[in-house]
Amino acid sequence: MNIALLSDTHGHMDERILQHVEGCEEIWHAGDIGTLQVTDALKSVAPVRAVFGNIDGQSIRAEWPEHAKFTAGGARVWMTHIGGRPPKYAKGILSQLSLVRPDLFICGHSHILLVKAVPNWGGLHLNPGAAGISGFHKVRTMLKFTLSKGHISDMRVIEWERKL
Repeated sequence: MNIALLSDTHGHMDERILQHVEGCEEIWHAGDIGTLQVTDALKSVAPVRAVFGNIDGQSIRAEWPEHAKFTAGGARVWMTHIGGRPPKYAKGILSQLSLVRPDLFICGHSHILLVKAVPNWGGLHLNPGAAGISGFHKVRTMLKFTLSKGHISDMRVIEWERKL
């Protein structure tokens, strides 16, 4: 299954994001959505899985969970917005990672793209960076990859200018 992974749109949606998610079977948003119009626009392209982030208001929190744990393409996935990064995780995350042992641990929040294998819990840590225009990041980023039989292949970093 072809996946597009993005985060930290902060209410921003434009044609470039929609072009990059075109052709994906699922779109995953790792929080700081900003407005439900963002996930509604993504849903017009493909099914969406998302979590709320720290800037998201009650309407988004009513629609999306703080943590999403699911299986897709044979991989066990845990997605949350504030997860930290190896080796320094948010409070309580590392102990849960050691118990749950997901194949993919996905978070956003930092606006810093990261893909890293983590041997101490045995999975892959993914942070797609930021697809929106709010924040300190100089470029907008997201990830696209294929999941099959629990393994990622054909991972691509999508990067484009922050300005409109």
